[in-house]
Amino acid sequence: MNNLQHLFSMHMVLSTLRLAIPLTLASIGSVICERSGIINLGIEGMMLSGAFGAVFGTHISGSPWIGMLVAILVGGLFGLIHALLCIRYRTNQAVSGVGINIFASGITIVLCQVVWNKEGLSGEVTAIPNVTVPGLSQIPVLGKLFEKQSPYFFITLVIVAVSWYVMYRTKVGLRLRTIGDNSKAAATAGVNVTRYRYVSVIVCGMLCGLAGSFLSIVQSNLFVKDMVAGRGYIALAATIFGGWNPFGSFLASLLFAFSQALRINIELDIPEQFLQMLPYLLTMVVLIIAGRKVKGPQESGDIRD
Repeated sequence: MNNLQHLFSMHMVLSTLRLAIPLTLASIGSVICERSGIINLGIEGMMLSGAFGAVFGTHISGSPWIGMLVAILVGGLFGLIHALLCIRYRTNQAVSGVGINIFASGITIVLCQVVWNKEGLSGEVTAIPNVTVPGLSQIPVLGKLFEKQSPYFFITLVIVAVSWYVMYRTKVGLRLRTIGDNSKAAATAGVNVTRYRYVSVIVCGMLCGLAGSFLSIVQSNLFVKDMVAGRGYIALAATIFGGWNPFGSFLASLLFAFSQALRINIELDIPEQFLQMLPYLLTMVVLIIAGRKVKGPQESGDIRD
């Protein structure tokens, strides 16, 4: 099969969807967080802590599903830390996020040494198995989407749909968007701005933890130091490129995932390092172009109430 056939093959589609899962989850978390007026540059660290939490939880319990739950809780804990620093103590939000990234990178290495006596590497654990949906897997062509597919794929689709619905079809979403644009107006209308912000940042952390768990107990069956490898920053770019919209973030994540899938599925006569650069180069280009055109929440990064 030549490169052109690879490009338009079902294998390429499946690869793109799989790679988009952690980006989509983290990006939607970022959308929810920034809609409340809080910038979260700590997505990378929250994903990394979730990846470690998933492996640790699986190691202790023997169940990867328990590991997934631990990852969500750990991510939520880091979200709470970010919320406390930014909301209660008015810490610079960018500094708080970067601090979380550095802390998560260091603490996971230390904990690997404590738990497995290995520096930056865990022992192998049970991974969450793929599932096949009876009936739907028999559909011509599209049935491949439901055959030996990760449960995270279906979880992600549900989260995309629910988050979009809540954001644009409920009072909760309307209040959240108002807080991000004009928190004083929301407070005047009786909205508990502080509560919404705390919940939003914690939910962001939980989604990032879930995203990180995909990397450690689905794509692989162990934790490796800094295994997130910049996906948190790519998720931030997807947030901006997607217009701070859950569905837009999903589409943007597909674009970045496609650039990653190219490196895996396409054989080109160029150095491998250039192909590895492609997702990050695309991230920079998108930020330069989209950053000048899209309009985000007006109070994002600036707590005034």
